[in-house]
Amino acid sequence: MEISENELLAVELINKKHSVVIESDEQIEKIVKALSSQTRRKILRQIQTEPMDVSKIAAQLEMTEANISAQIKKLEKANLVTCEYKSGQHGVRKISQLQYDEMKIRF
Repeated sequence: MEISENELLAVELINKKHSVVIESDEQIEKIVKALSSQTRRKILRQIQTEPMDVSKIAAQLEMTEANISAQIKKLEKANLVTCEYKSGQHGVRKISQLQYDEMKIRF
């Protein structure tokens, strides 16, 4: 019996509206790499209950806004968060929120 690469592993991302099954090795690697960082996992925890801007996340995690922004960009590339830009008191704010509520890994 021959097993294709796609049959070995899949990641299902789930939110209240829909779910997406990722079978692409390249996309799975992006997700796994994004989750491999403690800082990125902390960011995900911070935005779990409500969307937040970069400066608020940075303040709560006691890190620079530049570092948080770079980490969020990696989470965006993995499709784990979405971001939108809104006007703020001191320019434009980048607001980040979770794209999915749950993730399942299928073997």
